[in-house]
Amino acid sequence: MRYLKRIVLALTILLFIMGCQEVKEQKTTDATTPPVNTELEKKAILKTLNDETKAAFQRDYESWQEKWVHDSDITKTYIDFAENKFSESVGWDEISQFVKTFIKEHPEPEPVPKVLDKIDVRLYGAGAWVIYEQQDSLRGLKRETRLMEKINGEWKIAGMQTTIYGFNEQKE
Repeated sequence: MRYLKRIVLALTILLFIMGCQEVKEQKTTDATTPPVNTELEKKAILKTLNDETKAAFQRDYESWQEKWVHDSDITKTYIDFAENKFSESVGWDEISQFVKTFIKEHPEPEPVPKVLDKIDVRLYGAGAWVIYEQQDSLRGLKRETRLMEKINGEWKIAGMQTTIYGFNEQKE
């Protein structure tokens, strides 16, 4: 009986050690994955955001739509505190139609805001969460949150939430 207990104990210890070695092998494999160049990804995201903003303000639908993910789960939300307005579009078809209608109703280009150079980015593999503030000459201060997806090596917009605060009136 004692002999049997020793064999069971030895086998248990052996299985435990083998299990630990397997975990070590997995960690070694994960360590060989190349690190993400955060600054390079941030520059690519900035380019997408600046190009998309420029296209929208210049009323260039074709260039604008190239910067977006085209599927039914994306969203575009505007909250305009200054004008007490709110709009939400869900899915590529609705977002695309919203922008086409806006361009048709407002065909004149607007002054393009200053190029973004400061954004906060959190990378999640082929996804990123981005926030920034921007001054719009017609609407005032805007805070934007963008959900980005990297598709075929290019960052595209998969979600947008813009909060417009307007212009601060300074008291004299």
